[in-house]
Amino acid sequence: MSSSFLSPDEIVYKMSEKEFIAKNISLSIEFSKYVFEHPELEDKIPKGAQVVLLPEYDKKLSEYNMTIAEKQREERQPVVYVKIRELLPPRLSRVAKAELEIDMLN
Repeated sequence: MSSSFLSPDEIVYKMSEKEFIAKNISLSIEFSKYVFEHPELEDKIPKGAQVVLLPEYDKKLSEYNMTIAEKQREERQPVVYVKIRELLPPRLSRVAKAELEIDMLN
């Protein structure tokens, strides 16, 4: 009878895979915001290019992204390597000023 349990190595791999995916989702969102704020970058990215995010502050994630990029790259596809030096701490809100008006129902 075969066991359906994962080995410790498989568990670590799956946990790492999920962690890398979560980090990449967050990093992709941040890079999209950056491009929105710097539209001149969008013009430099060739149409149909593979964009590879390489966070210099997270060597393991950079290595993971390079490995995935090599596997997914299509023949003759241009590749843009985006070296991200750092991420600033997250901000809870971008609201500059808020004013409340409360109407208490009697």
